[in-house]
Amino acid sequence: MARVRIEKDSMGRVEVPARALYGAQTQRAVENFPISGQGMPAEFIRALALVKWAAAEANAELGLLPKKFARPIAAAAKSIWEGEHADAFPVDVFQTGSGTSSNMNMNEVLATLASRRIAGGKVSPNDHVNMGQSSNDVIPTAIHVAAAVAVRTRLRPELKSLERVLARKARSLRRQVKTGRTHLMDAMPVRMEQEVDAWRSQIAKNLARIDAVMPRLCQLAQGGTAVGSGVNADERFAVRFARILGRKAGIRFSPNPSFFEALSCQDTAVELSGQLKTTAVSFLKIANDLRWMNSGPLAGLGEIELAALQPGSSIMPGKVNPVIPEAAAMVAAQVIGNDATITVAGGSGNFQLNVMLPVIARNLLESIRLLAATAPLLAATVATFKVRSEQLRQPLERNPILVTALNPLIGYLKAAQIAKAAYAQGRPVLDVAAEMTSIPRNELKKLMDPAKLTKGGISG
Repeated sequence: MARVRIEKDSMGRVEVPARALYGAQTQRAVENFPISGQGMPAEFIRALALVKWAAAEANAELGLLPKKFARPIAAAAKSIWEGEHADAFPVDVFQTGSGTSSNMNMNEVLATLASRRIAGGKVSPNDHVNMGQSSNDVIPTAIHVAAAVAVRTRLRPELKSLERVLARKARSLRRQVKTGRTHLMDAMPVRMEQEVDAWRSQIAKNLARIDAVMPRLCQLAQGGTAVGSGVNADERFAVRFARILGRKAGIRFSPNPSFFEALSCQDTAVELSGQLKTTAVSFLKIANDLRWMNSGPLAGLGEIELAALQPGSSIMPGKVNPVIPEAAAMVAAQVIGNDATITVAGGSGNFQLNVMLPVIARNLLESIRLLAATAPLLAATVATFKVRSEQLRQPLERNPILVTALNPLIGYLKAAQIAKAAYAQGRPVLDVAAEMTSIPRNELKKLMDPAKLTKGGISG
């Protein structure tokens, strides 16, 4: 059997692997861009197929694409949307900045699959599959669709679940009082409930930030064709396309009010990436707090004990490390780096087109995927950690900062003298305050009660 076949495009003849579903333009891209070995993300490929599926049906409804072509194109696109033929898309992420190579890769694959369904007919990748479209509106649309689906079906549910776990854990810790820390130094006491609920609030606000982007993410470039004017697309196509697409994806989409804006920039992708970066920063904060609180167990803070998941050292027996918080911290670093790339790429629009679309798609979808995969791991880590109550109590009793509660009664300077004396003598601040003030010991005990001080207000 022959290993290659000959395909032709507007530039001439090309040898293509005999069994490949794609054609000449895809093969040229494979040869032109042997850069990273990374294809476009699976989420993007599926979204691109969904775009083609909706476009075929919209053009058929408008009477522009005969049903004998539209139906097999739609059936082929549906199969790719459902995850089939994933190996038919070899084009590298680092390709032509418009993503034309990936658009034509999809067009050629769909044309091949659809042609097999037509007796005595042939589907054209350009004239039929790409009818009323341009890479310049298809690729920005696929980015928005892929991101919207990934946020709605993967990231948002995982963040919401993490928020619920944090809320439950916080409620279970309301009786645990510990030394607060600012600048990594002892500060006023806090309840662990308050500490964990701060994490919950971070996640809740990240959900709100991401939700705020969704209306703009669901506005699509499709219908703008080459430069935003919509040349070669029916005037009714964009609205019809968005409605069909939304029905298939389960998300309400609409045409962007300005196709010129939708093609020339990627501001919405940059905005979403910024919110993903903020979520990553929250993950980093939570992960580092967990690492510090778990540190030790003897020479560190040792306030909590994380579940032991795996041996922590190849040379030190018995060592167990906070592996999930460390992994979460690395995910945060990657998402922050992805955002830097998306920021540069988002600023690379020249006149009527952004020319770094593939790398925006790759990094945006990777950030969503990484955060969605990490959220349940963080949730499990928080849900299962144990509090070492004695490790909380001992430092709290000797915390000179408790004297802050006496400021309204004896003044800052006198309180500072007591705190320094207690620290220097290694004694409980209650004992030193009883010696250095005229306030009765019982009253001092009430004033400097750590649990009371977690509620705020003015003592005395």
